[in-house]
Amino acid sequence: MPAKWTWSFWSVRSVGESGRIAIVTDDPGWHGARLKQAFAARGFDCAYVSLTACHLELEDPAMPVRLPGFSERLPDGVFVRGIPGGSLEQVTFYLDILHGLKMLGIPVYNDARAIERTVDKGMTSFLLQRAGIPTPPTWVLGDAETAREITRRELAAGHRVVSKPLFGSQGTGLQRHDSLEDMANLAPTNGIYYLQRYVCSDENAPHDWRVFVIRGRTVAAMRRCGVTWLNNVAQGARCEPARLDDILLCRLAEDAAKTLDMAYAGVDVIRDQHGRYTVLEVNSVPAWKGLQSVSDVIIADLLVDDFLGHCAGTESARRAAT
Repeated sequence: MPAKWTWSFWSVRSVGESGRIAIVTDDPGWHGARLKQAFAARGFDCAYVSLTACHLELEDPAMPVRLPGFSERLPDGVFVRGIPGGSLEQVTFYLDILHGLKMLGIPVYNDARAIERTVDKGMTSFLLQRAGIPTPPTWVLGDAETAREITRRELAAGHRVVSKPLFGSQGTGLQRHDSLEDMANLAPTNGIYYLQRYVCSDENAPHDWRVFVIRGRTVAAMRRCGVTWLNNVAQGARCEPARLDDILLCRLAEDAAKTLDMAYAGVDVIRDQHGRYTVLEVNSVPAWKGLQSVSDVIIADLLVDDFLGHCAGTESARRAAT
């Protein structure tokens, strides 16, 4: 859908109307500012919304979901930049808000189902494996003795094991277990073990790739070079530009995003010492500050154009149905 048509379609409703697009975030920061700038360049006002301030008001069938700043009318679209942490009940409620908005016909980007499939690393790994997409052998369980036995077995076979929080990001809480002595550090996060066979790219120069996919197409990529075995930018990794002519790399990332039914995604891919690519993680609310620093395209512009095209398509379908 041409971006120019998208803007003209929506400008009739949006220019001059305050806060018609909601950006869901508790910390707008660099990413929120770039999105807001991109929306403004296309004639759209938007407002930052925290899911912690939203609520259900089920006495009013016309507006059962309430968002701060949208007291008169629900937004024309919701761009999700973050889900707050909290108890199981709190996180479930935050996702209920997004589910409810979509059920009311409001475009949500990425929607709650995509976020559910990827915020839970266990389900991400399960779906990738079921789809035949290369991903490391993974174990998710709650029993401590079984977790230790799996780790002992992997170490005996010459493999190393990474333990991760089931819910987590930016490399926080990851540990690598290289020997039986390291098993003393093997501990669950909130009662659950997420164990994954370690994939080594290069012992002397560890690295992987972050591939950014929008609507099934790779738009940008970078090589992340870690100062340790961790390649996350938040853990100090160096960003290097990556060309998009590696068909296998791009296709694998695109297949992963398609499998998880995501409008946009940050896909982490690593290549082992035998030259084989494998998907480590898929992120439904990916950061792109590091990627932007080594990319020629303006990623916020690409996201906003695709989002507005999705909103226009949803509005056209709604009008056709009525």
